[in-house]
Amino acid sequence: MLRIVQVCPRYSPDVGGVETHVKEISERLVKMGHTVDVVTTDPTGKLQSKESINGVNVTRFRSIAPGNAYFLAPHIYSFLKKEEYDVVHAHSYHAFPALFAAFANPKGKFVFTPHYHRSGHTFLRNLLHKPYRLLGRSIFSKADVVICVSEYEKGLVSEDFDVGVKIEKIPNGINLSEFENIRPQNNENNEKILLYVGRLEEYKGVQYIIQSLQELPEFRLKIVGKGPYEDELRKLANQISVSDRIEWLQDISRDELLQCYASAGVFLMLSKHEAYGITVAEALGAGVPCIVAKGSALDEFVDGDTCRGMKLPIFQKQLTTEIESLTEETKLNVGMTKDMLMDWNEVTLKTENSYMSLRDSFNIKYQA
Repeated sequence: MLRIVQVCPRYSPDVGGVETHVKEISERLVKMGHTVDVVTTDPTGKLQSKESINGVNVTRFRSIAPGNAYFLAPHIYSFLKKEEYDVVHAHSYHAFPALFAAFANPKGKFVFTPHYHRSGHTFLRNLLHKPYRLLGRSIFSKADVVICVSEYEKGLVSEDFDVGVKIEKIPNGINLSEFENIRPQNNENNEKILLYVGRLEEYKGVQYIIQSLQELPEFRLKIVGKGPYEDELRKLANQISVSDRIEWLQDISRDELLQCYASAGVFLMLSKHEAYGITVAEALGAGVPCIVAKGSALDEFVDGDTCRGMKLPIFQKQLTTEIESLTEETKLNVGMTKDMLMDWNEVTLKTENSYMSLRDSFNIKYQA
């Protein structure tokens, strides 16, 4: 079978969209008989430098990551330079590990999943994106195939880079079996619950959800995640006197997260930049109506009924009106919603097929 390396900025136990994507396909590829290594970074220095997680061999290098960005770890380049893989699959245009993987000039074929959303998350990062694009183009030019996770991302990549015919779409997935028996349910106190799941960054728009609590006295908010914007969000909650109606959750188990979905009345993701939106897919899979910000790949979930879209900037009155209308009127057909979502098993099979097409085209060493 194939010897594969996944190169990404962070990996489990870190959480996030890219982290979830790499973990889900890597563990399934191992079960399919492939050897899978993950080469990633650890800015904290607190995680093991080498370990095996569910059959995946993980190697972590210390990185410089100001503001949880960039993940500069040159040792990735030297590590990949001396290793031999059939497929090198790099993830995330917005961090340096993919660049090091591209320039390492591995003997195997190079696959790139950019998780690309064009602009940076802050004003400074946006400025840095312009000179970085010169380097970023080289990642695309060296890729034998570029895999995008949404039509939106595919469109951005096609507009901004010369990728030709080697681009394809394989969306992110969810574990559909986890949601088979989940139905929206009321909590013990019959409270109405708003839910956010994701990293705590300013661009994610959690501040708008917190502000909406001022006009929604019957609601509580669960925030699942952590990140550099947490302190600012807590300050905001204190300033507008809604802290007592917010529950902050970090590093919870998968079962606990599923329970959060099950008890939620509305899921919100008001992010400016998303290449896909895994937590939105999971919320819909759990039968929870969603409100998302328009202008990114989140648009692909919007149907005007089970998932509503709002134009940026978000205005508090419009948001509270939308929340109230969803909780009162929306009856989600869970079965129909799940039919629109892809399982990680199918995502992994499509990814493996992409690898195998490279083997067939470029004579990668392979043993059936």
